[in-house]
Amino acid sequence: MYQGLIYIHSIIRWLVIITLVFSIYRAYRGYFLNLKFSKFDNIVRHWTATTAHIQLIIGILLYSQSPIIKYYWHNFNDAIKSLDSTFFGFIHLILMLHAIVLITIGSALSKRRTEDKTKFKIILLWYSISLIIIFIAIPWPFSPLANRPYFR
Repeated sequence: MYQGLIYIHSIIRWLVIITLVFSIYRAYRGYFLNLKFSKFDNIVRHWTATTAHIQLIIGILLYSQSPIIKYYWHNFNDAIKSLDSTFFGFIHLILMLHAIVLITIGSALSKRRTEDKTKFKIILLWYSISLIIIFIAIPWPFSPLANRPYFR
């Protein structure tokens, strides 16, 4: 089960990134070109938040099954010295939770606004900050914190 969760989590990571980048692109375009917030823009906003929430659920399941996390919490004094286990046991979790919260807030605030330009501005701001946090928190193959392959 653990290996399957890692694979799914790895694949959905790309969906989250793609939907976030596309939402940011649509918001940027809509804001600076003074476009109308269309039904499609609303669908993009909604599915960006939905994919992020699906990734969160899978991440929580993975967190509860991970041998790295189990080691981290059972041998905290030794594990805290290892950047790899500290990254997955604490840093990755905290940063990703914050990113998902920011996506959720941005989606909710945008949904409740009536002015099109304000909707685009909110999505542009909140989703962009979330994307930066996600890029920091992903264990990229080149990351000094913890590295994993692009696909697992």
